[in-house]
Amino acid sequence: MPTVPIEMLAGQRAESSGPVVVFENVVLAFEDKPVLDGVSFSVSHGETKALFGIAGSGKSSILKLALGLIRPDAGRIQVLGHDITEMSEDELLALRDRIGMIFQESALFDSLTVRDNVAFRLMEEGKLSEEEIERRVREALSFVELEHTIDRRPAELSGGMRRRVAIARAIITQPELLLYDSPTGGLDPVTSTTIVELIVKQRDVYKTSALLVSHRLQDAFTMATHYFDRQTNKMSSLPAGSKRELPVTFLVIRDGKVIFDGDAQQLASSKDDYIREYIS
Repeated sequence: MPTVPIEMLAGQRAESSGPVVVFENVVLAFEDKPVLDGVSFSVSHGETKALFGIAGSGKSSILKLALGLIRPDAGRIQVLGHDITEMSEDELLALRDRIGMIFQESALFDSLTVRDNVAFRLMEEGKLSEEEIERRVREALSFVELEHTIDRRPAELSGGMRRRVAIARAIITQPELLLYDSPTGGLDPVTSTTIVELIVKQRDVYKTSALLVSHRLQDAFTMATHYFDRQTNKMSSLPAGSKRELPVTFLVIRDGKVIFDGDAQQLASSKDDYIREYIS
């Protein structure tokens, strides 16, 4: 992997003491069908929290709630220090500028080049010069090792490459929180590992907090047991007995409730029959 540009490293935000995301007794239903029933959890600065549960358990709804795209029926949600359940749409739009979202299907604009897809948010904001936008686009694409695709269109890229472009688009604004919706869904094992390595790189280089919906436990276990080695520019296994600088935690949802919230070791040693069956 290429060296991370110094200019982007300089843009890292200082950590603050409070949590980045807090859900307090959140209740959500669609047409009287319960989705979340009193869900509570928090995400600290630099933490990656992986959300698990069967299809329809409300994992993606949690991401939409964190973005303020939908509102809970009850409970409170704080994101980046703001109670988003009380915010207006204009206030939410401003907050979303500090959040990056990676969709499962990449959600790229087919009619735009890779350059314009990655630059889209910066061009919409209209605050930077064309030269600065071009520099930021190339840095973001270099980070995901796709600078050579800058003039291509999404249809010319593989599924894994499109997913990496989506990550570049999400990180170009140097967000304080990243939301991943099944980033390795539908990808082959080798490509999935490439995406996981990029997530680990983003976490360890920028110390960005993240909520990650996944259907692959092995991806989250890899994130929990590996780190990004800047000397080799590769993801490496944590030495035996060493402790992670940035936490990776697991949240398991069943029937609208949180039944587990802890680290990989606690998950692996759980005595709960449902969890043991889920991770087997």
